[in-house]
Amino acid sequence: MSTPKFKSIIALRIKASVASESEAQEDTLRLRKMEDPSSLTLATGRGAKRREEPVVSGLLAIYLILKWFSASTYKLAHIPTIGSSGMISSYRDAFRFFQHGHEMIDEGYKKHYETAFKVATISRWLVIVSGPQMHDDIRRATDDQLSFRDAVVDMLQTDYTIGPQNRIDPYHVKVVRAPLTRKFGAQFSDILDEISQAFKDLLKPAKENEWITVPAFISARNIVCRTSNRLFVGLPLCRDIDYKTFNENFTMDVVKKAQIINTFPAVLKPIVGRLVTKVQSNIRRTVSHLGPMMQAHLDQYNKPKDEAQSTNQSNDLISWLLEEAKESQRTLNDLAARILNVNFASIHTTSMGLTNILYDLAMYPEYVEPMREEVKAIVKTEGWTKSSIGKMRKVDSFVKESQRLASNSFVTMRKALKDFTFSNGVTVPAGTYLAVASLSTHLDENNYDNAHEFKGFRFADVREEEGEGTKHQMVSLSPDFLTFGTGRHACPGRFLAASQLKATLAHVLLNYDVELANKDGSRPKSIWTMGQVAPNMTADVKFRKRVL
Repeated sequence: MSTPKFKSIIALRIKASVASESEAQEDTLRLRKMEDPSSLTLATGRGAKRREEPVVSGLLAIYLILKWFSASTYKLAHIPTIGSSGMISSYRDAFRFFQHGHEMIDEGYKKHYETAFKVATISRWLVIVSGPQMHDDIRRATDDQLSFRDAVVDMLQTDYTIGPQNRIDPYHVKVVRAPLTRKFGAQFSDILDEISQAFKDLLKPAKENEWITVPAFISARNIVCRTSNRLFVGLPLCRDIDYKTFNENFTMDVVKKAQIINTFPAVLKPIVGRLVTKVQSNIRRTVSHLGPMMQAHLDQYNKPKDEAQSTNQSNDLISWLLEEAKESQRTLNDLAARILNVNFASIHTTSMGLTNILYDLAMYPEYVEPMREEVKAIVKTEGWTKSSIGKMRKVDSFVKESQRLASNSFVTMRKALKDFTFSNGVTVPAGTYLAVASLSTHLDENNYDNAHEFKGFRFADVREEEGEGTKHQMVSLSPDFLTFGTGRHACPGRFLAASQLKATLAHVLLNYDVELANKDGSRPKSIWTMGQVAPNMTADVKFRKRVL
């Protein structure tokens, strides 16, 4: 270092030691520049950084506060919570909901009956309501207030599991509600024939007085898939092993993949949905089975109207879909997607219902003989028809009681498209997902005597009272029996499902004895996932051919 520069540095050090604080700071900077010019930039950069830190922290705090006030947690703060409502701790309860959702909802029902409470899921808050009045408010709400479609699309993630066309224009729902429901009675003999043949194939090795053990759920799913597709696509395809297996597996796949997608936050669902599902592959496989049949229907439909009417003998799901579809939707791929959707809806719920019926039939043998006598008497005088099945009150009651006790913990999903106020004053903001506590309603002693007890003829006994003949049948809708939902969005396929289940039970009663295969004789435990229940899928039942 040169002598003049060295002297200047010494002078500044002496001056800095006796100067005022502001002067000292100024001289210190000059000193650093002289000792090491590069250090000035570093020092001022650190100072700027220290000055910026409070600004950044402040902006972050403002962002988080705004985020909180715009978040559903804040907007739903007036709704009581089962579990924690904290921003982080609520996720702990969301994971608890995965296996214990039914217990959390029952807790909320007992604490907040006739009002609302909320539970945390991984993706969002779910608001649960209860009581006849709130149920009726949902029933009366318009689609632009509370949307059933939006809620189902989200619950089953249908864009990824079934295909977006089913969301954009679900015209197949109209087909199920109208022509399918009206016309399946004319083909009821085909359904009965398929039930009979399905059991023969299932229990083919059976000899007189020999018990045959079969997996309950897999067998029930097989029978339901065959009988449904006997109506949908007819013989021989309904018995085709590959087609049948594909539809059975597809049904399970939709539910499993939807559950996987719903365990992720909303921002990740599109990515996960595309990774874990294979919609286009499923549609192509459906076309590989149904393509020639669908093309024949399309060719017939495109003929001149007079010629088509004189030659058209079709009375199946494809023909009903073509009648309802728009011109742009009359393609093989679109028809295949609709058939997949209808098959899913039919097989999924009805096969679970039949599994529970078989478990209950084996668990409560005291109901077998009275139902058997009822079936014999009605068939003897009226034969096997849709109408005669409808007159089997004991059978209807047994099936309904089985459904009552095997209900999901919540049903009637809706998404609020605008702020919605219930008649009791409870308001939920737009974007809220709503549901009704169903299982807790079914187990409420105010609705049913000895509500936790299986009473197979509970509803048949009530129907004997004056004026109650049709009110308590299985397909009837009421605020104390919620299995099929409510209002105009109640399950459109419930009439077909109920007839299938009752016809299958009637066939079993006349032709087989049923027992549980487990040694302790207890009813196989159901499986709970995110408030939704499924019958035990690994338990076996035993059948023995009756000697008539």
